Amino acid sequence: MIKKPLILLVLLFGTMLIAQEKNPKFSFDFDNVSLTEALNTIESDANVLFYYDENWLLGATISVSFVNKPLSEILTSILEETNINFFRLSDDKIILTQNSIVYDSLPEGFFGKEQTDSIEERTDIKVYSNPVFSNIEATKANTVTRTVRIGKENVSDNRTTFKISGYATTVEQNQPIPDLSIVLNGKSTGTATNTEGYYELEVPAGTSIIKTSSLGIEPSTTRVIVFNDGELNFQLNESVEFLDEVIVEADASKNVEEAISGSTELVVEETKNIPLVLGERDVLKVAATLPGISTAGEGAAGFNVRGGSTDQNLMLLDNAVIYNPSHFFGIFQALNPFTTKDVKILKGGIPAEYGGRLSSVFDITSKDANTEKIAGEAAIGPVTSNVALEIPVIKGKSGLLVGGRGTYSGWILRSLEEESLQNSEASFYDAIAKYTHKFNEKNTVKVMGYYSNDAFSITSDSIYGYNNRLFSLQWDHQFNEKNTGSLVLANSNYKFNIAYEGNSDNNFDLGFVVDETEAKFKFTYLYSKAHKFDYGLSAKLYNVQPGNFEPKGSNSIVTPINIPKEKALEGAVYLSDNFTVNDKLLIDAGIRYSVFAALGSTEARIYEENMPKNEETLVETVSYDNNEIVETYGGPEIRLSARYFLGPDFSVKASFNTTYQYIHRLSNTTTISPIDTWKLSDNNIKPQMGRQVGLGFYKNLEGNLYELSLEGYYKESDNLLDFKVGSDLLLNETIETETLQGDGQAYGLEFLIRKNYGKLNGWLGYTYSRSFLKLDSEFAEERVNNGDFFPTNYDKPHDFSAVLNYKLTKRFSLSANLVYQTGRPVTYPVARYNFNNSEYVVYSNRNEFRIPDYYRLDLGFNIEGNHKLKKFAHSFWNISIYNVLGRNNPYSVFFATENGELKAYQSSIFSIPVPTITYNFKF
Repeated sequence: MIKKPLILLVLLFGTMLIAQEKNPKFSFDFDNVSLTEALNTIESDANVLFYYDENWLLGATISVSFVNKPLSEILTSILEETNINFFRLSDDKIILTQNSIVYDSLPEGFFGKEQTDSIEERTDIKVYSNPVFSNIEATKANTVTRTVRIGKENVSDNRTTFKISGYATTVEQNQPIPDLSIVLNGKSTGTATNTEGYYELEVPAGTSIIKTSSLGIEPSTTRVIVFNDGELNFQLNESVEFLDEVIVEADASKNVEEAISGSTELVVEETKNIPLVLGERDVLKVAATLPGISTAGEGAAGFNVRGGSTDQNLMLLDNAVIYNPSHFFGIFQALNPFTTKDVKILKGGIPAEYGGRLSSVFDITSKDANTEKIAGEAAIGPVTSNVALEIPVIKGKSGLLVGGRGTYSGWILRSLEEESLQNSEASFYDAIAKYTHKFNEKNTVKVMGYYSNDAFSITSDSIYGYNNRLFSLQWDHQFNEKNTGSLVLANSNYKFNIAYEGNSDNNFDLGFVVDETEAKFKFTYLYSKAHKFDYGLSAKLYNVQPGNFEPKGSNSIVTPINIPKEKALEGAVYLSDNFTVNDKLLIDAGIRYSVFAALGSTEARIYEENMPKNEETLVETVSYDNNEIVETYGGPEIRLSARYFLGPDFSVKASFNTTYQYIHRLSNTTTISPIDTWKLSDNNIKPQMGRQVGLGFYKNLEGNLYELSLEGYYKESDNLLDFKVGSDLLLNETIETETLQGDGQAYGLEFLIRKNYGKLNGWLGYTYSRSFLKLDSEFAEERVNNGDFFPTNYDKPHDFSAVLNYKLTKRFSLSANLVYQTGRPVTYPVARYNFNNSEYVVYSNRNEFRIPDYYRLDLGFNIEGNHKLKKFAHSFWNISIYNVLGRNNPYSVFFATENGELKAYQSSIFSIPVPTITYNFKF
């Protein structure tokens, strides 16, 4: 009786020992050791041999511990982050394979129906659903440049297609390649890279051929053997024909295919042939030649987009807001053309990601530095000089871009014989630095800093100055094949000052500052082929110093004035879906919800309701502590765009947008002035609100040689800010008593035809647009033009532009720029009368008349350097004549009384032809 249990116990224990010998367990502790070293340790302790190519494991390290784990579990863990699989050939022999799996059975039906036993009925072999077999010969092509294995085969994965993703960059400068076409050969599947050069593509398992193409980039053909999801990066050469391509270029069919209407992308390098004033390469001036975008006049800063005021444009430089992107009142842009990569302009369908302005977005991106070799570009002109350097910091991973430009116009003024200009000053400079670090394929960080400064003095006693200071940090992260995200931190600071120092005791310093700091999280989720979601949130803190007036020097007796600071917080969340309904219909639908809170510490003035705001109607003044909420605004903003294909290269697009704007520019001049201030919404000044609907037709001809577009729009706006006649805006603590808010209305039609390449290329653009404002009230002091709609200061119905480039040879070309615009509105004096022995002037209704029309012709001759492959630098000469017809275009019209007679005068910026020669070189 005792022996039987004892025998059973012995048998059970023996069975356990045999099982343990067949599946022994091991313990290892690897601390930042190479994968090769770890496999050597396992070979020694587990008494096994690995068969593999050591090149597969170069650079791979692990840090992990195992306690009493089977060898199969240990190998699965340490090889998880690699593309290596393993197969146990015998107890002491293990084969490692790259990407693929070694199968010990064949899939069902591999030998046809003659197979007698079904795979499912057999228990002696493993069954694999979808093994990957590569067939190199079946895809053999003479143009294949490389063969790439992607992903790691997984037995339990039954998918027949996988997602591959990656980045496309140039070999020469490691710059992202946007809008690169990536297609599967022989199939209708394809995609295009975004502005960062990133793409995602669904590819069948096994062997495929992928082809890439883009204007200015050499095409490539790659054989891929796909085992699972994975990465495939492209490093492509710039085409020799790059210099011969179109001046302004988007993706070959992007204008027809995308859902967003009214969008344009300008590449700075491709605008160098356009003749502009004083030879400056100016992408923002080029933007003003496109339909729907104009300026108030020659030398005017700021843009009027689709009937909007200059403060209604969101100007971004690497995600940081730039409040005044110009030098010399708009004659020059405040962006170094050699460090600026491109400008994306959105004036129709504005994606939900952007907010805070009513009319448009100018999303300006600076270059990423070359991480392979030192590169640079410089130019010498008659008034300015520019330079940019790209310096690799860690080869292939990080680089530093630095750029600077300045003017010697002050020296030129002082060199003139005119005595009144001997003490004049007119100078500017700007500098930018950008550091880019790619930690790995999933993490990239970009840090940018920018500073610009202007100083000018036409009289000997006053110096005017203004500057921009920007900082931004962007961290891009790829979570997985479907999810990517970015963290953005940005700070913008704009200020101006006036320093007066005469021979009297009223010397002073006057200054203004606006500062904003923003944090933003942006995410993209590729849910499926049909849905791509963009979502995120942002928070922005405003600090505004409306003005301070201080005595300058110990002898000054001026009384100090300090307008109380303003502070506010703006936040937003957004979600959009790029939804492919079918092969013809694409919808981009989004919603943005923004909120705004005016904060203390401040004293808020309360006026009688439904009464004019003045000292007589002031009820009380309420004090608010620091960060206490004074007033809140906000609401949903709808962003809806749709595209429908009428043909393979012909589409119709429609859009509807609603927007909020919580900050206003205060100026009683037509164009941007250096002493303009900015005002936050508060309990007395409401935020601006806008609604825009658009419809457009887009057509490409002859294989995208020609692009045609016709767009129409209608806009309505609420709470637009204007000012009473004779208003005093500077250093005014009760600014609400000088302002009026009313309704806006704008509509227009925009036509563009563009030829992308060939001996003659360029574009013709025409815009018919109207812009009106209505300031109505039951009180006469708040009513303008009897409460009717009247033209805004920037209403110019007809706007025509032609930008053309004709290539004589590969090195020589001729360029022309022709502009015509209707004269902007102006208010004229129409009569005089005497009252109590004093003479008074009677003015017309506001903006009832117009200054003369504007037209200008510029011509340029461009000389490219020779195209030798081995040389220090590539040179480029531009010889141009601005305003070749010598047209005396009026900038403004003003009136003065001389000897009892009222006389009209006009001022012009460039009334004679201005010849320029500029030398550029790039290495």
